[in-house]
Amino acid sequence: MPDWVIWLMIPWFLFMIWFLSTGGYFMFRKFLKGMPKKDGKSDLDWQQYYIEKTHHLWSEEQKALLEELVQPVPQLFRDTAKQTIAGKIGELVVKENGKQLNEDFIIRGYIMATPKRDHKWLVETLERKQIDLTPYRELLQ
Repeated sequence: MPDWVIWLMIPWFLFMIWFLSTGGYFMFRKFLKGMPKKDGKSDLDWQQYYIEKTHHLWSEEQKALLEELVQPVPQLFRDTAKQTIAGKIGELVVKENGKQLNEDFIIRGYIMATPKRDHKWLVETLERKQIDLTPYRELLQ
């Protein structure tokens, strides 16, 4: 076998290991979220429960705000991100016995459901929309 073939195979082999391990990592995370907890329901079951429980409270404006907030997420993962954030928002509404879904629930749910690196986009978006960030400073830290 020529030497150039071996030098071509080494980067290809390393790329495949990286590619498969990255995919395996995300699949494993999804698998763990689907595992039942002590109460018999998984994180995904609870997420779906909260979404169904509060689905009727969402207006078109609120859906548009959520859509705008998830814009930095790659298109491939955007639906999953929206579902996760909507589940957290629904959890807040249910636990606080909210009769109506408002901007406060959406912002707090977004902050709680997303990693800190995504909060920069939230702050920029809210400042552009001229929404006061003072009530959320503690959550953003």
